[in-house]
Amino acid sequence: MAKPLQSVTAGSLTKQQTLVSLLIIAVLFFIFGFVSWANAILIPYFKIACELNHAQSYLVAFAFYIAYLVMSVPSSYLLKAIGFKKGMMAGFWVMAAGAFIFIPAAYMRTYEIFLAGLFTIGCGLAILQTAANPYVTILGPKEHAAQRISFMGICNKGAGILAPLILGAVILKAADSGLTEQLAIMNEAEKNAELDAFIRRVIMPYGIMGGILALLGLAVRLSPLPEITTDEEAKETPEDKEGKTGIFQFPHLILGAIAIFLHVGTQVIAIDTIIPYALSMDISLYEAKVFPSYTLTATIIGYITGIIIIPRYIRQGTVLKICTLLGILFSLLILLTAGTVTILGHTADVSIWFVVLLGLANSLVWAGIWPLALDGLGRFTKLGASVMIMGLCGNAILPLLYGYLADSSAFTLKTAYWILLPCYIYLVFYAFKGYRLRSWS
Repeated sequence: MAKPLQSVTAGSLTKQQTLVSLLIIAVLFFIFGFVSWANAILIPYFKIACELNHAQSYLVAFAFYIAYLVMSVPSSYLLKAIGFKKGMMAGFWVMAAGAFIFIPAAYMRTYEIFLAGLFTIGCGLAILQTAANPYVTILGPKEHAAQRISFMGICNKGAGILAPLILGAVILKAADSGLTEQLAIMNEAEKNAELDAFIRRVIMPYGIMGGILALLGLAVRLSPLPEITTDEEAKETPEDKEGKTGIFQFPHLILGAIAIFLHVGTQVIAIDTIIPYALSMDISLYEAKVFPSYTLTATIIGYITGIIIIPRYIRQGTVLKICTLLGILFSLLILLTAGTVTILGHTADVSIWFVVLLGLANSLVWAGIWPLALDGLGRFTKLGASVMIMGLCGNAILPLLYGYLADSSAFTLKTAYWILLPCYIYLVFYAFKGYRLRSWS
């Protein structure tokens, strides 16, 4: 058996080595998606089991995604010290530790321990993302990078479709319909016993997940995935940008990082809030568990459409403009439409289907913002990419703000979606004008 390649440049890999490496990374992106989008089930699940309000339940997303802000810089130093492959192994093992934390948290039914587990999983995922994303852009010709990004996105969102369905099938039962009403008429001892049994359903799936993640860490370490060096790529960038001494002198980058913050936040809102919104329409949790999968399916449709039409029929920048405008349109339709309809066997208010369609609007925004924000940075490109990654904390903050609005007397679960409008308005600004700005004056 051939030894794994070490410290090679992407250009020195054979076609077969490149294909094998991309397939391994695709598996990683599938795992990213499965673990990340499982939160859509955990939010309403913990809300019942730990007796939380909406804002408290969205601490699931906050604890998970704030790890990207905390770990973005430490991850880069870790990977520099031990390399990409050992870094990926470490990331998997950190995620495994986070999954195992769910076991004592379930036995004690302590929400704070669950949040610690989610934060730990998020830290491991941040390490993995920092390591895996460079492979997507480096492995293969630059002109086909958008296709590789879209393919990885399909792997990620495809896993996201499966995650709430599989996890929901394991931890939810048809008998859970009306559980909240049943708990309301129980005495304290009966209620605690029922909630203890309910929360302990996560022990088996997260125990298995922890074991699988630990084994995957070892598998990646022993895999033929090469240790890529980016030194050669760095030399290809301009050594100087005349008159530029720091990244804050690139308005299109800073504005782009804000755009990423708002984009990922709206994406998570569309997926992680849809089950509670369905519950508000008297849909049972057992039935509502499929709605995040509908939103992610819409996202995958967008990815596939992008692969087909960009750049053959339409430019990436034009698609970004269309997607951001669709975001405004669907947000307004969520807020302004009403009426019961039956679609795909679900009887619900029509507005929930516009939440689903936000998946389509969000699908190609990420791929549109990144090249525009990093354009012309030269030797500041890597630092600029780190700034963009820090924008992922929007995943943590915006859903929490939505939950705060939903709990306030001035808003409902439906009207709390007003938070989407200023986000999409800014994204439209960036798509049409913000990316062009090269000076603050």
